[in-house]
Amino acid sequence: MFSSISKFSSEGRENHSIVSKMEGTLLISMTYFSYFMLVAFEAGGPFRALLLLFISPLVWLLESLYLETIAPHIMVFISMAGLKVTEVKAVAKAVLARFFLEELRESAFKVFSSCGGKKYVVTSMPRLMVESFLREYLDVDCVLATELRTLNGYCLGLVAEPGLRVGVRQLEAIGAALGEVRNIRVGLRDTLNDLPFMLLCQEVYIVPVEDNGSPLPKKDYPKPLIFHDGRLVAGPTPLDSLAVLLWLPLGFLLAISRLLAGKLPYKFGFTAAAATGMKVRAKLPPKPRTCKTTAPYSRHTCESCDPGTYNGPGIRKENSNTLYVCSHRTLMDPVIVASTLQRPVTAVTYSVSRISELLSPIRTIRLSRDRAKDGKMMRELLKQGDLVVCPEGTTCREPYLLRFSPLFAEIADKIVPVAVSAKGSMFYGTTVRGHKWLDSFFFLMNPNPEYSLEFLEAVNGCNSVGMSSYDVANQVQEMIGRALGFECTNFTRRDKYGMLAGH
Repeated sequence: MFSSISKFSSEGRENHSIVSKMEGTLLISMTYFSYFMLVAFEAGGPFRALLLLFISPLVWLLESLYLETIAPHIMVFISMAGLKVTEVKAVAKAVLARFFLEELRESAFKVFSSCGGKKYVVTSMPRLMVESFLREYLDVDCVLATELRTLNGYCLGLVAEPGLRVGVRQLEAIGAALGEVRNIRVGLRDTLNDLPFMLLCQEVYIVPVEDNGSPLPKKDYPKPLIFHDGRLVAGPTPLDSLAVLLWLPLGFLLAISRLLAGKLPYKFGFTAAAATGMKVRAKLPPKPRTCKTTAPYSRHTCESCDPGTYNGPGIRKENSNTLYVCSHRTLMDPVIVASTLQRPVTAVTYSVSRISELLSPIRTIRLSRDRAKDGKMMRELLKQGDLVVCPEGTTCREPYLLRFSPLFAEIADKIVPVAVSAKGSMFYGTTVRGHKWLDSFFFLMNPNPEYSLEFLEAVNGCNSVGMSSYDVANQVQEMIGRALGFECTNFTRRDKYGMLAGH
């Protein structure tokens, strides 16, 4: 019995098993060019992605002539031949999962998730690309996907026997997985054509052809998407891929010009960056009541400063220097803070490449992750001038704040939280798997990169208020979270790299 998906009732399904097709059913799109392009670009590089783009018209022609079983063979070979199996798996786990979630069909997911029995998914896509997502996010028990041939840990770019999981091969795969009990309660797929595995289902629900599909809202994701990797912001359809690859040379020159603008004096650097399309919006803190200067928390030269901090023109007492504590979105956060303040500050960071240090227009100091040693060094630096620190220790792309390391709360009397957010329309300026020295380049390669900063009310360090450093760190995290509308979490750098890189 075949019924529309709209007729499905979720009541009493706690023990019901279900099988579903992936592309066109669980996922809105029936094509998988974008996913192969992501593997080609992220694991193979831009030249492999360019080659895949060149053959995309052939792929489209084959699909139009109902020869769609040939197209996957071509895409598998171009996107994966010669790549390490571990590299493809890493891209699938860290990159593809986000795009699969964005394509997840709301109506099909509600049916699939309401069945609490054993879950099966059939797909003609390679197992290497889909298995980690299906098991981690959809709790799938059995993934029936196309197998690839490998040699000594490398992909050969060829489909292994028995071939693509289509047609009768899907029925054979499910039959083998079921064993003697060849029966599934619910079946779910997109059309009435090519339905051999549905013969094993007691109830079959069809996604109607006219159902264009609405994606599952982020708030309803089976688990929050906090960490993901990859350079591309949008899914690389053929047209989007063409736009990205054509933009790369121009974007690189634009990034160079923006980096050079950062070397200019602050008031000229802002103007030059704006002329290239970069946008920086800042909400400055209220001016101190005891000073008439317009510079936020600056080194005042006016004599109207508080006598307790004024120590002659251009001089302040050591304990009047400020520690700026920022949410961490890209490597450029401290640079943007310094540009907004219109004066140099020193940035302390847990990890930065040598090239990034050379390119930085402000002073950068590496932390050793030795708490006592780092604390002593930061106290000395704070005596010399203002500091910027990102206590999350790593970046997060989604609207979440990672746990703040409490070290900063122990070294400063005055702490200014800074709510920082960054946005690019084409590239992400962060990476786990890629070359970190390219992070700033990729962010500045966006046509119109945007930064937003809000300087919040200063708070006192733990030595001044009698609070523990953990309480102060949590207080600052909550202040920044409220300002940005982000959710505060207890995740750390270790969690991020464990999830995305497996170490």
